[in-house]
Amino acid sequence: MKQNPGSSLTPVDAACRMIWNSVPRISGVEPVELAAAGGRVLAEDFRAIIDVPPFANSAMDGYAVRAGDVAKAPVRLPVRRRIAAGEAGGELPRGEAARIFTGAAMPAGADAVVIQENCRAGPDEVTILESVSPGEHVRAAGDAMAAGELLFHAGHRLLPQDIGVVASMGSGSVPVRRRLRVALFTTGDELVAPGNPLGPGQIYNGNYYALASLLRALPVELIDLGIAGDDLEGTRALLRKAAASADCIISTGGVSVGEEDHVRAALESEGELRLWKLAIKPGKPLAWGRLRGAGFFGLPGNPVSAFVTFCLIVRPALLAMMGGPAAPPAGYRLPAGFAAPRSGGRQEYLRASLLTDDQGRQRLFPAANQSSGAGSSLSCSRGLLVVPPHTAVAPDELFEFIPYSELLA
Repeated sequence: MKQNPGSSLTPVDAACRMIWNSVPRISGVEPVELAAAGGRVLAEDFRAIIDVPPFANSAMDGYAVRAGDVAKAPVRLPVRRRIAAGEAGGELPRGEAARIFTGAAMPAGADAVVIQENCRAGPDEVTILESVSPGEHVRAAGDAMAAGELLFHAGHRLLPQDIGVVASMGSGSVPVRRRLRVALFTTGDELVAPGNPLGPGQIYNGNYYALASLLRALPVELIDLGIAGDDLEGTRALLRKAAASADCIISTGGVSVGEEDHVRAALESEGELRLWKLAIKPGKPLAWGRLRGAGFFGLPGNPVSAFVTFCLIVRPALLAMMGGPAAPPAGYRLPAGFAAPRSGGRQEYLRASLLTDDQGRQRLFPAANQSSGAGSSLSCSRGLLVVPPHTAVAPDELFEFIPYSELLA
């Protein structure tokens, strides 16, 4: 699907499917030590190579017994063994109990644990006050994970909890996709890097730092191309430089229709424009294309527009380039606490928070300033409230809410 740049706006869902299905995938694989593998994308399926736990063990502090020996509780049993975590379980003779602690290996012959609260201990014996069933308070070998079980598919992005699972297999490293090389530049003669004085008509380059921070949270190698001036030939040269080393190029600004907006024209001269202008608010003038094998995203210059389009569209595309699944962020249907008139033809993403109303109910409320230039509205809200095209908002009506935690995880 290639969009005619003069055609009508592309719906968000259609644009996402088109982009995510057509981004170039990288093929490089590298082994990474487990301590540094968080956030990386698995290159191969990962299966359990041992049982976890590798042996039956006690789930509680108490006494290991044969369930048949305590079926007629209360019953008194001699105690000749004490088994702590890390010690061999040995064997439990019939008619005896063994003092055991959480995580300790069950002795052979024992099939249950009586928790210590249901026992009365003596110097060399214990009175079992309640009977137990076979398997009670025992974690069987392989109860958590069984050898051969598929734990993670190739393309899975390793989260902190996943690192613990891989470590429990004894694996010191995992094969992952290489880091994606992403070139980033911003456009505009008015931009100045923070730390420098502002001249007449100038503003600080907040977009670069916001996007660089978003990119550094992903397994990418960031290539800083700085600021491109409002010049067509200079922008073309910068795109050629980026394409020589990057898998993906991201810019902000210069993709609208003004006389000083040169990114779209430069892309069409050097590569291929596949999509331009989405039915989204904020963020309509987003460009997607290809440039000598690299993917290209031209984000709008307004800070909210750049943030929203990056999180909703570009971030999943980057993960897809690394072999991961491209999927929209998870949203939740929650009630609105306000009213708003019928929206226009674009899908709107309001900066909003889940707050307690004057009746003590949890409701969604929008940030006061919904301007696409008000970057502070992202900081004083907790997520995006999705308003479909041609839809009015009424109190208590359910709307999709996407927390920022889902956009940034």
